[in-house]
Amino acid sequence: MKAIVYSRTGDSDVLYLIDRPTPEPGPGEVRVRIVISGVNPTDWKSRRGTRPGEVTPFEQMVPNQDGSGVVDAIGAGVKSLKIGQRVWIWEAAWGRSDGTAQEHVVLPVRHVVALPDSASYDLGASLGIPALTAHRCLTVSEGSPKLLQPGVLKGNVVLVSGGAGAVGHAAIQLARWAGATVITTVSSEAKAELARLAGADHVVNYLGKNASAVIRSLAPNGINSVVEVNLAVNRELDLKVTAPGATVAIYAASAGSEVSLPLRDHMVQNARFQFVFVYTVPAEAKDAAVSAVSAALADGALSIGDTAGLPTVRFPLEQTAMAHDAVEGGAIGKVLIDVSKP
Repeated sequence: MKAIVYSRTGDSDVLYLIDRPTPEPGPGEVRVRIVISGVNPTDWKSRRGTRPGEVTPFEQMVPNQDGSGVVDAIGAGVKSLKIGQRVWIWEAAWGRSDGTAQEHVVLPVRHVVALPDSASYDLGASLGIPALTAHRCLTVSEGSPKLLQPGVLKGNVVLVSGGAGAVGHAAIQLARWAGATVITTVSSEAKAELARLAGADHVVNYLGKNASAVIRSLAPNGINSVVEVNLAVNRELDLKVTAPGATVAIYAASAGSEVSLPLRDHMVQNARFQFVFVYTVPAEAKDAAVSAVSAALADGALSIGDTAGLPTVRFPLEQTAMAHDAVEGGAIGKVLIDVSKP
C-alpha cells in the first residue's frame, strides 16, 4: 500500500511516498481503508517539531490525525463495527506512528466511529480535531453541560473568535445545535460570509471601529463563553464583552506568544480562562465529545462545503507536502487529501 512518511522533523520536504505492507489488526483493533485524510495545524507542527533534523519517536511516521474511510478488517473482540462500515477517525497519530496519510491504517476501535450514510467522507475527515476541540471549548464553563445536545445551551450567548476557521466553524454549528445564540468575529467580509453560511446568528468584524460596542448591543447582558483562537489579539475585546463569570476557552497559540492580563479587572469579573489542548483532554470528556459529535451528525447539524461556510481545498496523496504547506500558509477552508476512491 502507499503511505506518506517522514523520519526527521523539518519542512514539508521531509515527507516522502513509499510502498509498505498492508497491516493487520490485532485484538481490539480495526483496519480502515482511508478515503479522505484531513489536515490540521497540529499535523504540520508535529512534522516540523521544535527544530529541523530531529529524529522522530518512531522509525517512520505517517502524518495526519483525522480521516474517513471504510472498515475492511476487524480484530478479535471488536463488536461495535463491521466490515464495509463507513467511519470517521480521530487522533490516529497521537502517540502512534501511523496517521491517515496512507491507504490503510490500523487503530484501536475507540478511535474509529460510525459515519452516517447522510454524511460525506469529506465531512467525516473534517471532524476529529476541530469538532472535538470545539466541543471541549463549549463545555468547560462553570455549570456548563459536559455533553452537548439540543437545548442544553438555550439562553447562552457564545462568542466564537475566528468563525471562518475549522474549529470556529465546528463551534458555530455545535453551539447552534445546542441552542445557543452565536456571535462570531472575523477580519474580512469574505470570512464574514463563511461564518454566516456556517450558521452564526451575528457576525462582527473585530478590526472595525467599536467592535466591542457592536457585540454588547447584540448581547446586552454579556457573552457567557468565548471560543478563543487568539487571546493575544483579542484579550481586551473579550474583557469588554464577557458577562460576569464567563469563561474564555483558548485552543490555539502562536509559537512563543505570551499574554499579560489586567488581574483586577478579571478578578472583578470572576472571569475564567481555560486552556484547551484536545490531545490531553480527560478521557471521559473526549468520549463525551465523540458522542455529541456523532449525535450532531445524525441530526444533520454539521456540514462543510461552499454552501456551509467551510470550502474544501483538495490534494492527492502524492502531494501531502503541498497540503501541509497550504494549512501552514493559512488556506481558507478545510484542506483534504484524496487517498482512495469511496
